[in-house]
Amino acid sequence: MRIKKGDQVKVITGAYKGTIGKVTAAFPKEDKVIVEGVNMVKKHLKPTQQNPEGGIVEKEAKIHVSNVMLYDEKAKVASRVRNEIRDGKKVRVYVKSGNVVK
Repeated sequence: MRIKKGDQVKVITGAYKGTIGKVTAAFPKEDKVIVEGVNMVKKHLKPTQQNPEGGIVEKEAKIHVSNVMLYDEKAKVASRVRNEIRDGKKVRVYVKSGNVVK
């Protein structure tokens, strides 16, 4: 999986298609990521001592990594990514623009 926590991604399929957001969590074993503001679901919370009222909370759910692409902010385009060795270091590089992923 080439997408990591903190990467800027663009959703390429589904109800949230075209949305750009930051990856808040990555789950490589499941091939899923959580992107802020994408795939919002409602979770019903039972009343507890910490939250005596309970209620309904809206939060982000996991989305499959095949439904997102890394987003290059400089070139303003979503792109695949490849690994290269530059100055003796292994870095991720956008295929379309050739820029290094931060």
